[in-house]
Amino acid sequence: QVQLVESGGGLVQAGGSLRLSCTSSVLAFSGYGMGWFRQAPGKEREFVATVSWSGGSTNYAESVKGRFTISRDNAKNTVYLQMNSLKPEDTAVYYCAATRTMWAPRATPLYDYWGQGTQVTVSS
Repeated sequence: QVQLVESGGGLVQAGGSLRLSCTSSVLAFSGYGMGWFRQAPGKEREFVATVSWSGGSTNYAESVKGRFTISRDNAKNTVYLQMNSLKPEDTAVYYCAATRTMWAPRATPLYDYWGQGTQVTVSS
């Protein structure tokens, strides 16, 4: 069973930073586009950021552009989400996902594998 494992979530004050990581002992990320998504209580899961298989192309939701940075290290089989200038509205469970579509689209149905999520809570 393919499993993605996220880490790095936690409680942080507004304006602070966190770095999320995602890795897998089963799936080789180098052949996949990767994405970060989030889901707040009572809301649908939404796109946050994606990175193509090579790392050469990234996309961000407007709400996080300029504050979050997605990156990947295929040698370490790890994808990162650096989150700066965090706001209370960033509070959510953050999910890592992998897609066979190597250019990494924004649409959640196109993702084949998902992690269990890591909680990020930003206090005001």
